[in-house]
Amino acid sequence: MAHDQAQARGAVDRFFKISERGSTVWTEVRGGLVTFFTMSYIVVLNPLILGNVADGTGQYLGGGSSEGDLAAIAAATALVAGIMSILMGVVANFPMALAAGLGLNAVVAFSVAALPGMTWADAMGIVVLEGLVILILVVTGFREAVFRAVPRELKIAISVGIGLFIAFIGVFDAGFVRIPAALTTPTELGMGGSVGAWPLLVFAFGLLLAAVLMVRKVRGGILIAIIASTVLALIIEAVGNIGDRTDENPGGWALNVPALPDSLVALPDFSLIGQFSLFGSIEKIGVVAVILLVFTLLIADFFDTMGTMVAIGGEAGLLDEKGNPPRTTRILVVDSLAAVSGGAGSVSSNTAYVESASGVGDGARTGLAAVTTGIAFLLATFLSPLVEVVPHEAATPALVVVGFLMVVQVTGINWEDLEVGIPAFLTMVLMPFAYSITVGIGAGVISYVLLKVAVGKAGRVHPLLWVAAALFVVYFLLGPIRSAVGI
Repeated sequence: MAHDQAQARGAVDRFFKISERGSTVWTEVRGGLVTFFTMSYIVVLNPLILGNVADGTGQYLGGGSSEGDLAAIAAATALVAGIMSILMGVVANFPMALAAGLGLNAVVAFSVAALPGMTWADAMGIVVLEGLVILILVVTGFREAVFRAVPRELKIAISVGIGLFIAFIGVFDAGFVRIPAALTTPTELGMGGSVGAWPLLVFAFGLLLAAVLMVRKVRGGILIAIIASTVLALIIEAVGNIGDRTDENPGGWALNVPALPDSLVALPDFSLIGQFSLFGSIEKIGVVAVILLVFTLLIADFFDTMGTMVAIGGEAGLLDEKGNPPRTTRILVVDSLAAVSGGAGSVSSNTAYVESASGVGDGARTGLAAVTTGIAFLLATFLSPLVEVVPHEAATPALVVVGFLMVVQVTGINWEDLEVGIPAFLTMVLMPFAYSITVGIGAGVISYVLLKVAVGKAGRVHPLLWVAAALFVVYFLLGPIRSAVGI
């Protein structure tokens, strides 16, 4: 028995190149669990975004005229995320998990499904179309060619910008930084500049514990911090009955109120799988409108994944001398299939999650981590009550710590070269400021091309960067363009 187990571990090690990348099986499993806990919120949050918006006919996702089928959306969200994360690990051997994309799901809900006459099946059909277009761009080599045309300094800036972005996501989702009620400043610390609420103290505890464990080089420190913070949150809620965060209770918990569930298991409902209409939207809003909507989703998907895989590859030490991760084509193929699968599963486009960097920060280096995350998502289709125990305040400190780990790459940029330093700066700051990876990359690409032209070096700009810059200009002007065509 022991010999068979050793052979199995050896086969897993060779397949995922675990030892070759300086890791261990347990490190990969632990890193995959860390990634799962930092992104499992999507199982709860995606239904709240998709399930509370009526389509153009007044119906909600999953049926009904007052609310969507939240349980079915949650089950489908976890199922697609699980399958695609496993596929990323097995096919691309890259420690990056996938799930329904935040931002993309809001676009689908508020800008696509809500259009007059549109149904949720039509909206998800547009998502499938977008995924198929991206898959064609990958298969033809165009998507990877654009990625390789981006200068190394901009790739570093993308990674640093994502680090700042996920750190901001961490402090904001936890309520440690929030929009002030008086709107006198864009954001403020806690409530009125104070952290005098138990959930905020749990966040501070988790952040400091993760930092201490990291400094002391404790393996699994991020996962330990998440578990310890969740236990503390459970105790505080049991004693103090804090409740969830609302306008009337700004000091409450975000996303989940920590409490032991009555049952650990719930049977999943997969009735939403396959509920899409590939071309139904064309007769509802016309070909031009459909093309513009597909383009909107495509640009965000196209460049978000590029930035995410560079950031994760850089944190894992997997990038080559030009800043490219291994098996780039396979990564992009799986990501494209994830977009298709998200639409086919009625949960919006699935995409690479920057939260995967939390698992990499905890030591993950191979696709086994993504497989572990995927298995955890599949289990979450049955264990959704357990997933809903962890509040934002316990999970998001991991994002802040990982944000720090990613920002240290900033030393790889030559700031004295203004032709690349200014685009790098715009890339970095606009990701958190605009709350969009795509906006940051777009600003960096456009400013890089413009500055090269301004100093007479237009000939040194890769032709595909000209194409990318032109596409981003169109992307940033989509508002007036869509108004001009009446959508």
